Amino acid sequence: MGADIEPSGCERRWAPRLVDLCGHIRREARAAMAAAVEAGDLDLAARAVRQGAGDVTYAVDARVEAAVERWSEEQARTECLSVLTEDTGWRHLGPDGDSGVRALPGFDHGGPRIALDPIDGTRNLMCDLRSAWTVVSFAPPGSAAPRLCDVSLGMVSEIPDTRGARYRRLTALAGGACEFEERELPNDALVRARVLAAGSDARVDHGYFPIFRYAPDQRPALARIEAEFTERLRMHEGANLRHVFDDQYISNAGQLFLLAIGTYRMIADVRGWLAARLGTSTVTSHPYDVAGAILCARAAGCVVEGPLGTELDFELDVVTPVNFVGFANAASATRIRPHLEAALHATPAAT
Repeated sequence: MGADIEPSGCERRWAPRLVDLCGHIRREARAAMAAAVEAGDLDLAARAVRQGAGDVTYAVDARVEAAVERWSEEQARTECLSVLTEDTGWRHLGPDGDSGVRALPGFDHGGPRIALDPIDGTRNLMCDLRSAWTVVSFAPPGSAAPRLCDVSLGMVSEIPDTRGARYRRLTALAGGACEFEERELPNDALVRARVLAAGSDARVDHGYFPIFRYAPDQRPALARIEAEFTERLRMHEGANLRHVFDDQYISNAGQLFLLAIGTYRMIADVRGWLAARLGTSTVTSHPYDVAGAILCARAAGCVVEGPLGTELDFELDVVTPVNFVGFANAASATRIRPHLEAALHATPAAT
């Protein structure tokens, strides 16, 4: 199943439930953060609890994972489904015939396959620094783990810090538009809604063009790539580097959200690509972090691809490394991509 699939009633039937799930996650996460802030002890939310299947599980994650488990089992009392989170990996659940739930052996049960990152951006949120995001990557029934190209519904829902009074959400069906909503907290009243359209502005300055630098040991090499890239923009495109801005947002979903709404002109997360080129290892983005967010950004008119313009596809699991580059629109990709690729090629490979 590819990106040109025609969503069925399955996506539309599950969308309200997934919106409800995002609401549960948001309330649980913000309640945990409010308690930590009130107590004057952010470690109540930021304490590392365990190593999950895909990432470290912090206290705020653990509370939310419990909410996801309750939701999953509630759905499974009447319908089969597979659910992935970064803490547990894939779980396959269905009715036991006696109003309860049983574990299923695999994906071949006729129900949807739903990958979740309940809190993408935990490290921002648990310090009450910046919003995190719930990412939903929904795929219709299938006999194996879905791939990015199978995702037919994407959702990116904001979890604001404790000072936030509103949240935002993107929703997209494969082959359709990306819908933006902003709503009040806590009553969920709609503030504004629109369909996102990327336009054709291909400017090379007066905007944000971040190259993500997460791990300290990679920052010098990534800074050299950034310097080469921006210098090429100056020399070949006339960019005013005073107005080429950076933003180090520790949330791939947040990065793709900002790309989709036009705040970012470009975003590059090439951590895994760089580690492979240098013969080192690093922490990378995961499929569950980005799949639904990629669908939303593409539906908004953004170009999201692999480094060096390669096709982007991957299995939705907790181990596959994901590298991606995003451009605000097709015109930006055409103008900017050659300079980013030249900067990446200029990185010396390990001998």
